[in-house]
Amino acid sequence: MDELQKLELLSGASQREAGEDGCRLSGAVSKKGIVLTQARLPNGKSTTLLKSLLSTYCENDCLYCCFRRGRDIRRASYQPEEFARVVLNLTNAGLIQGVFLSSGVFGGGVLTQDRLIATAEVLRNKFEYRGYLHLKIMPGAEYDQVLASMRLADRVSVNLEAPNARRLPDLAPSKRFLPQLLTPLRWINQIRRALPAAGGWKNRWPSSCTQFVVGGAGESDLELLETSQTLHRAYGLWRVYYSALKPELDTPLQHHDPIPLRRELRLYQADFLLRDYGFSRQELILDPAGNLPLESDPKQRWAQAHLAPQPLELNCASREELLRVPGIGPKSAEAILKARRWHTLRDLGSLEKLGIRSQRAAAFVLLDGRRPPTQPSLFALE
Repeated sequence: MDELQKLELLSGASQREAGEDGCRLSGAVSKKGIVLTQARLPNGKSTTLLKSLLSTYCENDCLYCCFRRGRDIRRASYQPEEFARVVLNLTNAGLIQGVFLSSGVFGGGVLTQDRLIATAEVLRNKFEYRGYLHLKIMPGAEYDQVLASMRLADRVSVNLEAPNARRLPDLAPSKRFLPQLLTPLRWINQIRRALPAAGGWKNRWPSSCTQFVVGGAGESDLELLETSQTLHRAYGLWRVYYSALKPELDTPLQHHDPIPLRRELRLYQADFLLRDYGFSRQELILDPAGNLPLESDPKQRWAQAHLAPQPLELNCASREELLRVPGIGPKSAEAILKARRWHTLRDLGSLEKLGIRSQRAAAFVLLDGRRPPTQPSLFALE
């Protein structure tokens, strides 16, 4: 296998991993036969990443994964300096601005993490690479390895896969939820809180995230969102990613029904409400099975139940109240608060000037004591 074939295999294999905003929407692109990913970084900037595995050899038997042990597929591995040179060449050619690096587990999580750290050290110390680096933390990695990874990376992540220890065996029977997955996430948060930020890359500690495989273990949205809320509030996670199960041939879940992408979308929407909009898990409207209704945005559904009967007066509402209105997010809530210092908001046009999607908000607000005109379709849950 030549160098280009290896890069095509290992970069294509990593596209199942979520780790930056926008990857699902923007997807992968091919340049000169190499699979690259358009992504949005934690600072909001868009960039092009090389997402790659260090190895597709894996000793784990995750039921959903195309790289599970014993599956007859083409496999390959990079040595740390070999991969670092690939990154350097692609960077110098102007093809990428960053790297997402993960790996199959081969020789145990500790040894695999050593190889990932060695690769990052070659990039940062030998080749003086200053680009974005997202480094995966392997199941069972040790505390000192987590700390070493955080000293080299802009973002680190541990894939929980399932929302709790009860569900994990139905997805990844070789992994242990608390000691191998949740504990490294706790260490990441402890390091950020206890050690000086000067110890991190560019004098700041990396952000952290995780990923769930949605639907493969029979879990409810309630289970996922309860865990997500804990991760945001107690573990300091920047993002939780939801990946709808796509059954792979020649895996134990090959006959499982594909999980609708709309379920994934609803989970993201609900997660944002918990993380950025001040909602609690108890406020989300779920069906009897504990799942978000697929036919409606969870914020829209909450507003139909609570704001449609008693609209919110935008001229005196608090920031927390404004965030409950469909069409109003953190930035537009701040814009309303600022505009109110100078004039009274009287019509939908005044909202549109602030960049607000006024027709989404119209059914749930008052402007100077009056309900604005609404389109009939606004009252349908779409």
